Amino acid sequence: MCVAKRRNVLFLLFAFVAGIFCSRGLFAAEESEKYPDMVYVPAGEFYMGEDKYYDYIFMLSYNIYDGPEHVVYLDAYYIDKYEVTNEQYAKFIEETGHRVPYSWYDGRFNQPKQPVIGVRWEDAVAYAEWVGKRLPTEAEWEKAARGADRRLWPWGNEIFDAERSNVWEVKLKQTTPVGSYEKGKSPYGCYDMAGNVWEWCSDWYDQNYYYYSSRNNPKGPETGMQKVIRGGSWHYFGHFARCAARYRVPPFGESMQIGFRCAKSAE
Repeated sequence: MCVAKRRNVLFLLFAFVAGIFCSRGLFAAEESEKYPDMVYVPAGEFYMGEDKYYDYIFMLSYNIYDGPEHVVYLDAYYIDKYEVTNEQYAKFIEETGHRVPYSWYDGRFNQPKQPVIGVRWEDAVAYAEWVGKRLPTEAEWEKAARGADRRLWPWGNEIFDAERSNVWEVKLKQTTPVGSYEKGKSPYGCYDMAGNVWEWCSDWYDQNYYYYSSRNNPKGPETGMQKVIRGGSWHYFGHFARCAARYRVPPFGESMQIGFRCAKSAE
């Protein structure tokens, strides 16, 4: 093959590959525009969980193992950029007559742009249904937080700091308005997935679930006593805000540390 023909073939191959990536980028952008308050997470695999064991004395009653690490495939979905705020939840209360959350009148936590707290799991489910969404599964939450590159924190593998998350070490002793930490965004553009408030997931909790969970679109055990919460909070050490860190609370739990964000399946 002459040099000119080789160049033409290489050029056509390059144009073809570039066209694929360009079309994917345009598709992702178009999907994100459908729901401006949400981000689009494309279908695909990611590593879920963490194989490292942590010191039991330091962790006390907390899980000392968030594994085993395993590959999970998820269909495409959307997830809120921000935790649900007091302002948003107030509209829900006004229009539905739903119960007022715990600590609703506490001045440290009730500003319009702060995340709503003190909501039970069933309250979060009711709000999500009201806005035409649902709670994310534990797997969806983790993928949105860490992406597909096994990162430790939403921003990468660098340790957290005061410019990236609201955790105990920052010593604010209250929640911050959602979206306050630009440097703490996840790879898909979600804010506050490390710290600020723990977030309800749809799954029942089982310490050993990863040993038998489905590889495709896992939704948690069929039954349980506690629900999964993710992300850490303003009142917990940064260690608990790792992307893979799991915790659990009874669904009737009301806490100044627990809020939520919503998700939606892609069409």
